[in-house]
Amino acid sequence: MPVLRQLPRWAWFGTAVLAFIAGQVNAVGYLGFRHESISNMTGNTSLLGVALGQGEHGEALHWALAIAAFVLGATLSGMIVQQSTLQLGRRYGVALVLESALLFAAVPLLDAANSAGLYLASVGMGLQNGMVSAYSGAVIRTTHVTGIFTDLGIYLGHLLRGLPVDRLRLRVCTLVAASFMLGSIVGAGLFRLLQQRSLLIPATLTGVCGLGYGLYRQYTLSRAGPPDG
Repeated sequence: MPVLRQLPRWAWFGTAVLAFIAGQVNAVGYLGFRHESISNMTGNTSLLGVALGQGEHGEALHWALAIAAFVLGATLSGMIVQQSTLQLGRRYGVALVLESALLFAAVPLLDAANSAGLYLASVGMGLQNGMVSAYSGAVIRTTHVTGIFTDLGIYLGHLLRGLPVDRLRLRVCTLVAASFMLGSIVGAGLFRLLQQRSLLIPATLTGVCGLGYGLYRQYTLSRAGPPDG
């Protein structure tokens, strides 16, 4: 995985934090008024198919909107970040601050049991997943772990057969899965105290990450000085 070996340390830290945030957001979705995934579209696509098959047009519309919201977020990521190569000058901070704003806007709607809050949160998750997928060369996803556990199973099979295994990719899988799980645990604990308003925590964390990246970017670029010529 040559792309993984080119990622700086701050990118690994950011990936773990974003997986942790996604785990929290998804926990709120499952524990909330509709008990649905916000960050994983596999199950939502199945539920769309079920609703269509059973002629439940209202439910079908809801699941179609949830999927479309996630796709919209990924589209926004492509528009904001644009390039797929990880580089300090890219507008990751803008994407993260926008995700934070979407999560904050979702809270009062979720508190009122309004599905529009789920759609806004799904836009945020699509935005995050698109951003990470772009800079990692489509080998890292932070909002769902199906591919992560598939890779873990493959690598364990290779180990059992004595075949060579990419240890770095194995560490990536473990990092993302553990961070997502920890986020879900924390999200569930926060939900017991704050209910839908527990989404304020990942919203704040995402905003802090975005602003922190922006400050770090400005500091690093200012130290580098203007380009020659």
